[in-house]
Amino acid sequence: MWDFPLFPEQASTVAGRVDSLYYFLVGLTAFFSILIGAAVAFFAIKYRRGNKADRSNPFGESALLEVIWMGVPLVIVLTIFFWGTSVFFTVVRPPKQAEDVYVTGKQWMWKIQHLSGHREINELHVPVGQPIKLIMTSQDVIHSFYVPAFRVKQDVLPGRYTQMWFEATKPGRYHLFCAEYCGTQHSGMVGSVVAMEQADYEAWLRGGSGTAGQPMASAGEQIFMQQGCTSCHMDNDAGRAPLLKGLYGKPVALADGGSMVADEQYIRESILRPMAHVVAGYDPVMPVYQGRIGEEDLQQLVAYIKSLGTSEAAQVGE
Repeated sequence: MWDFPLFPEQASTVAGRVDSLYYFLVGLTAFFSILIGAAVAFFAIKYRRGNKADRSNPFGESALLEVIWMGVPLVIVLTIFFWGTSVFFTVVRPPKQAEDVYVTGKQWMWKIQHLSGHREINELHVPVGQPIKLIMTSQDVIHSFYVPAFRVKQDVLPGRYTQMWFEATKPGRYHLFCAEYCGTQHSGMVGSVVAMEQADYEAWLRGGSGTAGQPMASAGEQIFMQQGCTSCHMDNDAGRAPLLKGLYGKPVALADGGSMVADEQYIRESILRPMAHVVAGYDPVMPVYQGRIGEEDLQQLVAYIKSLGTSEAAQVGE
């Protein structure tokens, strides 16, 4: 017998919900397609020219029919809307306990950094039962990170971060594809997500297999020191730049009167193009690092700044 499944294996917490909505939409489409097709065929045959069907009692106005005609589609559309919205918000909102993994798309490979310092190319090892948040960017063109078994897909864009998350529910090796045409070798930009039991994952981390490195936050701290960032970003309010302790996830008041939440994208832009988001109360004295720092070093800096804590009283920004 041929092993040719019609659908990929369900291997994440959201896969079943996505499939249920898909089956509902397909079933609904099939039901009305058959119903309308059968009605068209029936009336075309019954009332064809020359047939002696009774045409003496044409159907008149009916308030009940109009209510049903409008009410049934309204209920169906609202069901699809609220069901789809529920699935969408589940898919795009990572749990707070999700573990960060940094992904860089590049023609034609996936480069991956774990917070522990492990690096991989075209493979991503994750533990079963642990939400994983992917923070992704591209070094060249638009790519798309797609794992069919998890029912997750997200475009990966140059010059900014996008994110998605998943939680594997069973061990296995699952296909990873680029789902956005990205050049002549697009079809070869494939890889695997390897879901492992927690004990096996910890053994993989200890083993390293040549992938182990310095934890990202520690590496980012070294870059922070080497670039002389401590001369302005001090541990107190005496510096010429805002405190970084407690930066991540906090609202930032800007000099133009607006505000932003200090997420990964904000931190990235504040390093590369600091004039884009000047914090209220500070002079725009930070140098531009666009073109002066590599993507992996930038990811390590972001990981370091995120690790600095969440002091409620800290004044934050870049």
